[in-house]
Amino acid sequence: MSDAQHLECVERATAEPITASVVWLHGLGADGHDFEPLVDELRRTAPIGVRFVFPHAPAQPVTVNGGMTLPAWYDILGLGKQIQEDEAGLETARGHVEALLRRERERGVPAERIVLAGFSQGAATALYTAAQAQPAPAGVIALSGWLPPATPLEAATARPPMLLAHGTQDPIVPLELGRDARQRLEQAGFPVAWHEFPMEHAVCLPEIQQVDEWLSGLLGAG
Repeated sequence: MSDAQHLECVERATAEPITASVVWLHGLGADGHDFEPLVDELRRTAPIGVRFVFPHAPAQPVTVNGGMTLPAWYDILGLGKQIQEDEAGLETARGHVEALLRRERERGVPAERIVLAGFSQGAATALYTAAQAQPAPAGVIALSGWLPPATPLEAATARPPMLLAHGTQDPIVPLELGRDARQRLEQAGFPVAWHEFPMEHAVCLPEIQQVDEWLSGLLGAG
């Protein structure tokens, strides 16, 4: 995939010089601007000099939304305790994300300073990609998401640390799916920090503060 084929992105930097990158994937139906305000809330991370890359997912029909065309990383055939997903679409999404990770390395940020993050379907895409990316990202943040059943955890060449968080009242992505992701990842040898928050399918300030603490601890002073 050439530079001209990269997904369009929104970018924010916390400080100069840039010493680390976070590629953050939005949820179904949103766009790269969705989590842009998050950057201003990451007080501990701000001095490190982090470039946040928020790509826009391609618009495509989504079965679970009645075939409506909207920004999505891949098609979701069914959502609930038994996720049904378009595995070919997942692979295409992984290609887009790995191209962005590669571009960050080409811009001078080493793999051990690049974090992959996402919310909801973006979290699922991040987890699926991180399990196969070579080199692996430094860490993964997955909020209100799930681990796609097709994720080949046994093929992972590295086990980066992961921060998973979920709302206990989530009516869109059941809490059980988040807990299942935690269990499967831990069983596969990934270090997982798990947090539950009394909220629906959203983010809250205590969760953002947890992300800030975890991310600043992972990246350090650069």
